[in-house]
Amino acid sequence: MSNTEQDPCAAVPALAQHRWLQQLVGQWSFEGQADMGPGQPAMKHAGQQTVRSLGELWVLCESQGSMPDGSPAHMLITLGYDPQKSAFVGTFVGSMMTHLWHYAGSLDAAGKVLTLDTEGPSFSGDGTLVRYQDIITLQGPEVYELASQVIQADGSWKRFMSATYRRVKARNG
Repeated sequence: MSNTEQDPCAAVPALAQHRWLQQLVGQWSFEGQADMGPGQPAMKHAGQQTVRSLGELWVLCESQGSMPDGSPAHMLITLGYDPQKSAFVGTFVGSMMTHLWHYAGSLDAAGKVLTLDTEGPSFSGDGTLVRYQDIITLQGPEVYELASQVIQADGSWKRFMSATYRRVKARNG
């Protein structure tokens, strides 16, 4: 193997981007709301989230709350950083849907806002896929916001969900 090739089985050292993700490790509670469409009141939601490390390179964000009908909702986000793609990468799955969301994103220059681009089913229900973004904004070590938005026909983004996460317990606490 040449000096420029990497052994795929060798441990990869954590980069600054991986360390950024480690800030999310801990126990969180969240409250938020979702736009349910024209003429509909916003749906409020709340729940708990546990974020744990998978080594130094990945975080697993497992959340639980409830759906508008009161049934339980479970979600899992995986996040890491792929230096070959120069992008944050990950996935989202939820107990309420069959679509597996694939993330690719970037961190803003200030190191506060992680924008994750993805593609998923249109709200129209016509079977088409459209662009979405999930945006994690650090507001400090104890609070972050997660917002979701969808691309509109005119190219603008429409935010349809946001939640504020407050730290309940740190990774070592």
